[in-house]
Amino acid sequence: MIFTMHEKHLRAIDLNLLPVLEALLRHRNATRAGAEVGLSQPAMSRALGRLRHLLDDPLLVRGPGGQLLSPRAQALRQPLAALLADVSALLVEPPFDPAAERRTLRLAMTDAQAELILAPLVRRIRMAAPGVMLEWVPIGPGLPAQMLSGEIDLTFALDTTPLPRGAASEPLMTDSLAVVVRNGHPCGGRWTKADYAVYPSIIVSLLGDRASDMDAELAAAGLDRPIGAVVPSFRAAAGIVAATDGVTTISHLFAARLAGPLGLTLIDPPLLNKRLGVVTVWASHRRADPMLGWLRQLLRDVAAKEGLHASSSTSQ
Repeated sequence: MIFTMHEKHLRAIDLNLLPVLEALLRHRNATRAGAEVGLSQPAMSRALGRLRHLLDDPLLVRGPGGQLLSPRAQALRQPLAALLADVSALLVEPPFDPAAERRTLRLAMTDAQAELILAPLVRRIRMAAPGVMLEWVPIGPGLPAQMLSGEIDLTFALDTTPLPRGAASEPLMTDSLAVVVRNGHPCGGRWTKADYAVYPSIIVSLLGDRASDMDAELAAAGLDRPIGAVVPSFRAAAGIVAATDGVTTISHLFAARLAGPLGLTLIDPPLLNKRLGVVTVWASHRRADPMLGWLRQLLRDVAAKEGLHASSSTSQ
């Protein structure tokens, strides 16, 4: 491969010599320059020799009052100082100011999670970062790939859900399951596992799946629940339950928001595991993104202020 003289010259540059050269030009004295950059006198002499060879110039010359800069060295002072300042700015991350950001943040979540957290989150973002827009992205089959590629910034998952490789998570809120029926339901405000085999269940399917841990627990008890409808949102499931004798088993925090307006009764489910721990999930290679760090802190603040910690489900 043939290199031009300019390319050869660039390849010969040791960037460690640039701070040495800057100190030398400023002090006009090799000993003082070496002390500033932490080089011994022999090491500084070697560095000066390399600089003279690289630049084909003596740099320091003897004059009537002591050492003087050569004309070439004098001409280098200003551009070298500017170059080092630019390199420092390149390597040092500027302070993060959310108010100065102009960006769209995409959060993938269910409608139940959006009901709990979206409005207060948008309110806080508008106050602190008016140039940042939040986009709610529905949960879909391609979510892991979208998150890892950066198309989606954050999502939420249950803390029992295996995360894809390259994903990181942190706790956000604690919820629990609730059996949800209409007020005046024939069950009389009490629910047993056997009731699941009597009344049709309204199932929420986000990714096309219908089976759940609850189905496995019911099957172990010899029970098979009839399916009344499969819907893509928790709000739709609650609406169907409010108008029928069907039942849905969903987030207590979410169902409690709709209990009054829709006339719903929430019952403690007769299940072994009814806890729902929710975590925030993001691509681990974006851990150092200051905007995502800020957004995660904002989510934690919102969850704490909104009291997103469900107590045991009770009839209401």
